[in-house]
Amino acid sequence: MEDSNGTAGVDFILLGLFECTRTHLLLFSTVLVVFLAALMGSGLMVLFILRDPRLRRPMHFLLSQLSLVDRMLVSSNPKMAANCLLHTRSISPAGCGLQMFLFPTLGGGECFLLAVMSYDRYVAICRPLRYHILMNWKLCFSMTLGSWLLGGVAGLMQAAVTLSFPYCHSREINHFFCGPSLVPLACADTRIFEFFMYVCCVPMLLIPLSLILCSYTLILVAVLRMKSTAAQKKAFATCSSHLAVVGLFYGSIMSIYMRPKSHHPLHRDKVVSAFYTIFTPVLNPLIYSVRNKEVKGALGEWLEKHIA
Repeated sequence: MEDSNGTAGVDFILLGLFECTRTHLLLFSTVLVVFLAALMGSGLMVLFILRDPRLRRPMHFLLSQLSLVDRMLVSSNPKMAANCLLHTRSISPAGCGLQMFLFPTLGGGECFLLAVMSYDRYVAICRPLRYHILMNWKLCFSMTLGSWLLGGVAGLMQAAVTLSFPYCHSREINHFFCGPSLVPLACADTRIFEFFMYVCCVPMLLIPLSLILCSYTLILVAVLRMKSTAAQKKAFATCSSHLAVVGLFYGSIMSIYMRPKSHHPLHRDKVVSAFYTIFTPVLNPLIYSVRNKEVKGALGEWLEKHIA
């Protein structure tokens, strides 16, 4: 990457989520607490599922993969806190490239993982007697690997093409991580790239979302046919909480990657990005795991053993 004088390796400047002043200290502390909670929650979830022999079903394996994605997604954000605490906002081209690869990879991977998890819930509720056939380990591993690979391809393409552009004007990125906000700084015609990325993002987001909505619609139909009122309430509570998290994640990520460029207020993009990179990873362990009977039992036994 070169500047106007032909020198390479000039750092970018991340303007951050907010100004690092005393006025914003409370806001920064809140975000930091949420960040640490997400990091701890996702890490504990992976640990529980790996260590407890009762959590050896495809459903729990998918939960561990979701928690791993959340942990990696949150772990990609410490630059924001470090810049604020150390009063420096620079990021190297290599660090920027790594973020350009990680965020689309993890965000895209989570989109597909949520779709796989919705299919798992559909089979568990609507086809319980055929669960081990319709959701066997081979299929589970294949769909999980496919989710990671599809996300990785998207991240690699975006990072490689974006970093190939020359940047010879302002190097101030109005965001707290390197992402789509870097493209407008390029002193080259990026319209073809932006159109191509838009065309790729639409099916990458809408196809998993359609599968999720289809799965939960079939689940809803099956729940309405249940004779037990208690079972209906339990299923409704679980599905509604799952859909709330899915809505928050997809709503935030689609508002960034599927809107026309002219409708992108950068200050709003930063706040919306915080939802799917920081706040959603906090909710995922609570919604998907605390409501799971086996995971809740493993957590209760661990707390009794180490705290009591």
